Amino acid sequence: MKKRGVAVIGIGFWGRNHVRIFSELPETELKAVCDINEERAATIAKQYEIDAYTDSKKLLKREDIQAVSICTWTTTHATEAVNAIKAGKDALVEKPIASTVQEAKKIVKLAEKKNTVLMVGFIERFNKGVQAAKTMVDKDEIGTLVSATSKRVSEWPERIGDVGVVKDTAIHDIDVMRYIFEEEPTAVFAKIGNLRHSKYEDYAQIMLTFEGGKTAFVEANWLTPYKTRTLLVTGSRAILNLNYLTQEITIETAGQSTTPRHVWQEPLKLELQHFADCVLNYKTPTVSGTDGLKALQIAEAAFKSSTQNRAIKLKL
Repeated sequence: MKKRGVAVIGIGFWGRNHVRIFSELPETELKAVCDINEERAATIAKQYEIDAYTDSKKLLKREDIQAVSICTWTTTHATEAVNAIKAGKDALVEKPIASTVQEAKKIVKLAEKKNTVLMVGFIERFNKGVQAAKTMVDKDEIGTLVSATSKRVSEWPERIGDVGVVKDTAIHDIDVMRYIFEEEPTAVFAKIGNLRHSKYEDYAQIMLTFEGGKTAFVEANWLTPYKTRTLLVTGSRAILNLNYLTQEITIETAGQSTTPRHVWQEPLKLELQHFADCVLNYKTPTVSGTDGLKALQIAEAAFKSSTQNRAIKLKL
């Protein structure tokens, strides 16, 4: 099978999973890893019998590497993505695409100019439960879409270094709402703040409004003693409940409750398979750089809403 040489930049908590999967995919040949921690890079490189770097610019000079995953801290996403695209590499940038909307726009424009594949790591788009829910909504199986509510709560994650709960976790559900509703929200109203942690916000309640009176509510925090990941979609004929973690769906109507079955699959593997397919066959990713930009625009509008205590109109 035709393969593409790939590398992972940033091999902390999440980057190591990218390394594992790229090493297993028939479409990719893992060539190298890069991390500012020299010992960590050397250890992972030895495990997979590949090369280790602490300077991504040196890695990007290699002609046998056609694509990279960028799994560094958010504050370095823009620099790493711009360097990769300028080097002619296709890139998957973990969410959020950048620290600011301005940085995100620069990345998207550069990828368009260089005609490189740019994908953003919104892993829930590759969750089989989310995909099944989207299909049910599209087929009108729950009736007219009325509203959706997501809950993504847990304890404070040790891996966090430079971003708060909105851009780290709530942004997943902001993207899912755009995906499920298949349209852009017209306004956002949010309450965001700190209860236990001073460095970054640790809770957020974000309401999105859509045309025709439809609404979406996103709850995220790092305050809850147990991990919960759920999505509830309300239609005119039924209510759909999804557990993101188990990928199980329950459909409740006036007369019965049913649980459609589908096979659980690892979302990250499906995500990286899709990225590899796009790189191999010059396809546009289903989760584009523009998707990353729009989700970030909504997240920043949510901060503005919370600060000003008013709804913020959106023009995406």
